[in-house]
Amino acid sequence: MVYTRIVQARLQMDDPHNCTDVNDTLTVLEALYDALVRRGEAEGFAPALASSWEVSEDCRTWLFHLRSDVCFHDGTSFDAEAVIASLKRMARPDMGVTLGAPGVYSQYLTGAIFEAPTPGSVRIQLVEPMADLLDLLVYGYIVAPSVLEDPMAHPCGTGPYIFESADEDHVRARANAHHFDGLPAHEGIEWRKVVDAGDRLSALERGEAEVANALAFDAVPKERTAQTYLSPTTIIYLFNSAKGPLRDGRIRRALNLALDREALVADVLADAGAPLQGFLSPAHMGYLPEDQKAPRPDEAQKLLHAAGVGEGLTLDVDCPTSLPNEAQALTAAVADQLAAYGVTLNVRIHEDREAYAHRVRRSEIADMCVFDSSPLSTFRVLCEKIDSRVQGSWWLGYANSEVEALIDLARVTGDARAREKIFQDCHRQLRDDPPWLFVYNHLRRVALAGQHPDWRMRRDGVLDVRRLPGFGGKGDG
Repeated sequence: MVYTRIVQARLQMDDPHNCTDVNDTLTVLEALYDALVRRGEAEGFAPALASSWEVSEDCRTWLFHLRSDVCFHDGTSFDAEAVIASLKRMARPDMGVTLGAPGVYSQYLTGAIFEAPTPGSVRIQLVEPMADLLDLLVYGYIVAPSVLEDPMAHPCGTGPYIFESADEDHVRARANAHHFDGLPAHEGIEWRKVVDAGDRLSALERGEAEVANALAFDAVPKERTAQTYLSPTTIIYLFNSAKGPLRDGRIRRALNLALDREALVADVLADAGAPLQGFLSPAHMGYLPEDQKAPRPDEAQKLLHAAGVGEGLTLDVDCPTSLPNEAQALTAAVADQLAAYGVTLNVRIHEDREAYAHRVRRSEIADMCVFDSSPLSTFRVLCEKIDSRVQGSWWLGYANSEVEALIDLARVTGDARAREKIFQDCHRQLRDDPPWLFVYNHLRRVALAGQHPDWRMRRDGVLDVRRLPGFGGKGDG
């Protein structure tokens, strides 16, 4: 068998019902499993295991009509009961685990009623309205009932590739000839773990791989297709709005006005980033480009003086050593910039990243901390990190009643264009009363063997093997 080889920095077989934003994990899961829906090419959502769907006016009841031509990789038939079994597992409080935060999916699905009006349809009745349910279900993979108790032991879904084998450094899967989208373009896929970005580029150039992900930003492989794409994960500093000086919105606003993001991208990332002007990246629904991207020092100084800290302010900052890997260099650069405004950063370094995430989840941080915001769902960002009534995993004392009213309106606004305008209003409100210090998004680089001018990375920054072009029979058996 000929395998198309993908080299990437991380490789692990994760539970398909955990919540992850890791590109290297999602590329494997997306090959083995399908969800009810998938992201559209440019925007919105497209049919996957559900051929169509309907939503009630109040956005609480969703009816999904399922494909009838689908089987799991073990040969069993795909039907409504299989979907409900996976949804119920997703809804368990011990599932949807992400770094430091358990039960991501259960926040939205606990108490929901899952029904099968017919063998070919599934009805979901939510406790709370959620017009953005598809943003949650797009990664809600449907697992074969035969392996549902332990899907990691032998992954089995309906996806375009069938799991064959895995070890610490390799995962192999073969084409699913019976996939509802037709025969996949590649006979087999092999993912290989290659930690160093330079080694990944070398593997591509030596013909030992057809795809190399997460390359150095300045890597320009000859006679290859190289593409730069925006990671929707935003790099930020969470403000402790519950206590200390950052309870004052004027100070939070001043810090955002003081920051020179273009300089941070140049100095810290060697231009491999895009300045972040609000709580959303350009990939998010509701993103608005800012009119004023340059620092506004006069306004920042006036706000600091109005808040009574114009003569000097010391902030304690928690900083990890990874995720983002440049956190220490970034914090040093931010400290240099803010020093011009009389703001001093007292930095506390944390080497255990998982323990650090748990500290953030328990709100055990100083005045601010280096973190990220990863959901591509605008509603999830608002619900899990901004809404004081929810007080989600990453909420740190911020409250804004006008934003919360907009969140409530978005919950019941089924029309996507109208909901986007609501999220744009949220963007404006949170720009003027920021819960975080907005910094930047990373720019990533991926390369493919050969010339493929029409190929594009998926808009959520996931390498989708379904969309890979052919490589002329390259690979190994």
